[in-house]
Amino acid sequence: MMLPIRQRLHHSILLPACCQLRLRLNAARQHGRSAPTTPVFVSQRPGSTGQQRDGNGQQLKSNSPAVRCYSSRQPVVSATASAPPAEFRWGADMKNLGISVGLAVVIWFIPAPSGVTLPAWHLLAIFLGTIVGIITKPLPLGAVAMMGLGATMLTKTLTFAAAFSAFSSEIPWLIAIAFWLSGGFIKSGLGNRIAYGIVSLFGKTTIGLTYSLVFAEALLAPAIPSVAARAGGIFFPLAKALCLACGSDPAQGTEKKMGAYVMKTCFQTSCISSAMFITAMAANPLAVNLASEALGQPISWGAWALAGIVPGLICLAAAPLILYILYPPEMKDTPDAPKQAKKELEKLGPLSLDEKITAGAFAVTVGLWIFGGAMGINAVAAALLGLSILLITNVVKWKDCLGK
Repeated sequence: MMLPIRQRLHHSILLPACCQLRLRLNAARQHGRSAPTTPVFVSQRPGSTGQQRDGNGQQLKSNSPAVRCYSSRQPVVSATASAPPAEFRWGADMKNLGISVGLAVVIWFIPAPSGVTLPAWHLLAIFLGTIVGIITKPLPLGAVAMMGLGATMLTKTLTFAAAFSAFSSEIPWLIAIAFWLSGGFIKSGLGNRIAYGIVSLFGKTTIGLTYSLVFAEALLAPAIPSVAARAGGIFFPLAKALCLACGSDPAQGTEKKMGAYVMKTCFQTSCISSAMFITAMAANPLAVNLASEALGQPISWGAWALAGIVPGLICLAAAPLILYILYPPEMKDTPDAPKQAKKELEKLGPLSLDEKITAGAFAVTVGLWIFGGAMGINAVAAALLGLSILLITNVVKWKDCLGK
């Protein structure tokens, strides 16, 4: 019984496979192809007698009676050879980069006006090209600025000391360290807690809710030197959530109930709070440098705050009232806003250790900004102290600082 079964297996499986291999070999010979021999193994039941043949069909000796081994000369295609080459991609927007460089080159070769030295004219050309690059963004802002500095030194328009002289000023360092300090407020959640706490106390009416948002944002302005991070990252999302909770939703056509007024007021007052402190906005140090260079009048953090606090508070108090008259909300009372704020405070839970450390570091830093001058401590040293506290206690990581 076993012999007929083996014969049937031989005729139904093995012979067709051999014929197929032989046809492939003949086709390869006709087309003149040659390739390394690729073995093909066909297993058999133990005890069966098998024969091995090479690519020409010649019988070979077999060391294993359990395996039939056929070989075929088939073309082997390399995976690396068939893969398409990696496409080259520019790291910059070459069109915008060309516009920036082209403008600088054109101005460079224009004759300098009378009364303007040639180095000053060349510096203007590089400066305008850099400004266009910052606007068109062929590369990130920092990369464009560094390329501009490199151009001033390559063309010998400025020396290294002159090109990097701005980094010896304390103002850029103060802003950079203040940016790193602001990470503690955002990461620990202290900024959100302060905002929700003020809203829960004074947010029973629309105008009270608006004032609570306005003064909470002003309270955090010295510690977060970015309007985008402070207003766009904390207060605008908070104001939107409170407006939606009170039934003012633009998707449903109810934005005039209170959302339009609240958002408009927060937008206008964020500009006011940004002007009250040096560290409230990155553009403020430019005014300090201009005053120092043009007038010879240095401005400290405390002097700026003392000069800006009175007009700033008056504007913060007047802006919501003026807009309340010119752009009045339909809803005057907001009983749901304090409830929503209290729910969010419950989600935050008790004051965490990171929040306590952030609050302490901020208090020490601002205190030294205000009174450190009398002790001979400048603003940068005070900011470094606050940052050191946050780094040592792991509230802020150095990797996070480098990311900013």
